[in-house]
Parts: sequence; C-alpha cells; structure tokens
Amino acid sequence: MMPAKALSLRTALGLTLILAALDQLSKIAIVYGVGDFGAGFATHETRHILPFLDFTLIWNYGISYGLFAEGGDGGRYALIILSVVAIGVFIYLMRGAENARLSLAYACIAGGALGNLIDRLWHGAVVDFISLHAAGYYWYVFNLADIWITFAVIILIYDALRDR
Repeated sequence: MMPAKALSLRTALGLTLILAALDQLSKIAIVYGVGDFGAGFATHETRHILPFLDFTLIWNYGISYGLFAEGGDGGRYALIILSVVAIGVFIYLMRGAENARLSLAYACIAGGALGNLIDRLWHGAVVDFISLHAAGYYWYVFNLADIWITFAVIILIYDALRDR
C-alpha cells in the first residue's frame, strides 16, 4: 500500500499554526484563567483533574526535563534562536516531504516549537502544566507542544522502520 501523498505546503503550514494556537490557548487558560480555571494558576499550584492527571503550573526556563535552565538571558536567547532555526528547518522539510506521515510529523514539530517559542518570547520561559501520575510515580510536567513533538518523533521512527 502506497503512503498518502504529502500534504501541500499550505495545508502543512495551516496545521502548524493550528497546533501552535491550541497549545497557546491551553496555556492562556492555565496562566490567566478561563472558564473553570477562574483567575488562573499560581506557580506550582496543582488542581486534580482525573485520578492520573493534575494540572500544575511550572515555568520551564530550559528545555525538556528543565535541562539547561541555568543559562540566564544568554541561554534564553540561545533557545530562541535554536527554536527559530528548527522551525525554519521543518518548514523547509515540509516542502519536500515524501508522504503525508512526514508532512504531519514536520508540521507537529514546527507547531510545537512555535508554541514554546511564543512562550519564551512572551513569558521568558515555557509554560508547562500537564502532570501525569500513577501509583505514586510522577512524569515530568509538560504541555501540548511537547505532545505534538513527541507524536512527531513517533511518526518519524515509525516511518524510518517501515521503510526497512
């Protein structure tokens, strides 16, 4: 079975913007409060959503797992530049994607990177708030942009293994 034709660049860019917007809307609800989230969360405030899911506002000044958070303004600017370069690379890759899976993966990475870039520019740190846990064990706190990027990596691994 042949993989589906790659998404058009316009469609992939539209998906990138939609994913970044969904990420930003979720963060606005947490930081500033919308609907059930009232006045927003205080830093480290936790609200229990489901038996395995809490929302906890964390300001991540680094990258995944808080790595490289000690860089101060220099580190922040380096991460901003890295994000802009990564978004540019994945937009470039969208143009030559071989199939719809790759188009989707590149759009997810670009959308996640854009969502986190907006945080760094607006807040100086990335807004993380999703906390998964079970049996007393907690995963690191993350956001929708991280989900988009993780999903993309799974697609890329699948695509690489499928070709073999």
